[in-house]
Formats: sequence, C-alpha cells, structure tokens
Amino acid sequence: MTRALVIGFGSAGQRHARLLGEFGLETAIVSRRESAHPNVFPAIDAAIDRFAPDYVVVANETTAHRVALGALQQARFARLLLVEKPLWSSREKPLAAAMPQLYVGYNLRFHPAIRALRMALQNRQVLSAEIYCGSWLPDWRPGRDYRKTSSALTASGGGALHDLSHELDYANWLFGPWRRVSALGGHLSKLTIETDDVAMILAEMAGCPALSISLNYVERRPRRGMIVNTGEDTLSLDIEAGTLTSARNGAIAVAPFVLDDTYRDQHRAILEGSTADLCDYEHGLGIVDMMAAVEKSIEDASWVVSKNSGEIA
Repeated sequence: MTRALVIGFGSAGQRHARLLGEFGLETAIVSRRESAHPNVFPAIDAAIDRFAPDYVVVANETTAHRVALGALQQARFARLLLVEKPLWSSREKPLAAAMPQLYVGYNLRFHPAIRALRMALQNRQVLSAEIYCGSWLPDWRPGRDYRKTSSALTASGGGALHDLSHELDYANWLFGPWRRVSALGGHLSKLTIETDDVAMILAEMAGCPALSISLNYVERRPRRGMIVNTGEDTLSLDIEAGTLTSARNGAIAVAPFVLDDTYRDQHRAILEGSTADLCDYEHGLGIVDMMAAVEKSIEDASWVVSKNSGEIA
C-alpha cells in the first residue's frame, strides 16, 4: 500500500494528510484550493482515475460526505476508506449499496483511558453512567470567527450533537446499542450560530439501563469525561487528563492524551487490517440513527425507540 487520497483540506483534512505522510504514503488531496497541497485534484473521479489511491479519507464537510461516497462508488473505488465522523447528516439516507471496507473516524476508541475503561467493564454489571462533553465554541479554533465555521452552519452539518458525536459512539461501544432516547436542547445560548448548542440526552442502552449524555458549546471551563456506576465500584474517566480512577482501587490508567496518537492508531489499524476496534459502516449508521432520534425527541418532546434495537453489537 503506497498511496492515500484525502478529500477535503480543512483542519481535519490537513491533519490526515500530515499523519499519512508520516506513514510514508504518497498523499494527494481533492480540494477547491489549488495551492493547498503539492498534489491536488479538482474532483474525486479525476483523483481516482489518475492517482489510483489504495486508501481514501473523506474529510470534507459532514453534509458533503454522502455525495463524496456516491462519487467514490461511481468511480468504482472499492479499497480502504475512512470517513470523518459522523458518517453523514442525521437526515440523510443510507447508501444504496454498502462499502465493505468503509470505517468511520471515531478515533477516541483509541484513547488509552477509554480503552482501559472498556477492559474494566468486562463482565461487570453497569447500573448507570453519566457522560459530559462541554466547551466554549468561540475558543475552539483560535484566530477564526466561530460564526463562519462549520460548527455554526446548518448547511455544513454543524451543531453540538453532530460535532460531539464521539460521545454517542463510545457510549454504544462501551454499553452496547441504544434502545431508546429522550432529549432536551437546541440553540439555547446567545452564540451567533444557526445550529444547536446544547443537547441533554437520557438513554437506555443494551448494557446500561440509565445513561445521561450532556453535550454543549457553552461550557467556559472545558470538561470531557464519564462516571460509571457498576454493581461493585464507581469508575471516573477524565478524557483530557487521560485518567481512569476506581473508587475502590484508585488509579487504573494514567496516560497523557495526545490527540494525534489516536488518529495514528486508527490509521494503523485500518492499514494493517486490525478492524476489531474500528467503527464500521453499520455502527456508523447506528450513530446517525441515534442522532436523528435525539433530534426527533427534542422536536416532539417524546421518547424515541430504536428501530434496530439489538442489531448493532
């Protein structure tokens, strides 16, 4: 495997191109900005035809993912494929035909403390859990007007629920598929954005009868973590600090959180065929369905039951 193509060259695309270069892969991009990279193609079909990549990363705006995947299918690309999270907008339909080597970029599955938590929960009864992810949107991208970023724009697929869907993914990864959800939220602050800035979710999971997930753009002191109550213990996860602590036994895992390392490990797993911990197409669809259910619950003030309950392991 020698060639990688990155579709989109915003902050996510630039990160992927840089890291794939570290792997020694010859890298090209698809971008409207001709000067963005030494090897640029204006369109996906031209890149597939002339560059013939072994591995493609879709890293453009969320609302453009579905179109990019359709273009790849049209170009008969059938090799390794990573799509940045989420798979696509919560209101879009599945592909007519699945792409069997497609994975979704939920790189926090490779966070060492989250992996330690998954190991610690094996063969334990989970009673309840709380997930929290909050930060102040204007601080996300220093030097840029937050009002013009993808997070602020409906047409770009932004919003707290979509941007922070990592929390939905690792909830399903740790506790099994969601059964039903209820939620409150929307655009509640004075931030000048079109999208939601708060989503507070109550969920029943296959392996956790009571889960709360709080996502927002309005926390002035960023926090990201989880508390899990089991039949024997309480486990506390701090994602930014890279720590997992047991109320009974103290520190279980202490590892500095290096964001690039989670991306490196994710790429390495795909390139080496170590797919067990990756988010595949069906799991990615499950997260899209969960986002849609959360939005419907907020709109209708109701519980929403999963139509695929029990099918996404």
